[in-house]
Amino acid sequence: MLSERLKKRLTKDRPMTSITLRIPVDVVESMKEIAPHKGFTGYQTLLKSYISEGLRNDEARYLSSTTTQLIAALKRHGVPDNIIEEASREVA
Repeated sequence: MLSERLKKRLTKDRPMTSITLRIPVDVVESMKEIAPHKGFTGYQTLLKSYISEGLRNDEARYLSSTTTQLIAALKRHGVPDNIIEEASREVA
């Protein structure tokens, strides 16, 4: 049950843009140390991962529909996926 926005985000051939971002040197040094521990080859990939994670969280919180939020809450409360899917089909 992926949103169209998330489906687009998962494609590998999306257009890219370059940006300039000023980050304190000590933060960059910390990211360089942490990146290999998280399986990343460099700090820039780690930074993109942090941005993506924060963006997904914010999109889920601020942009998702009431139905999507209800489904997420039901899952957190242990309602099985098959029950949620069945109920969703009845409403649609």
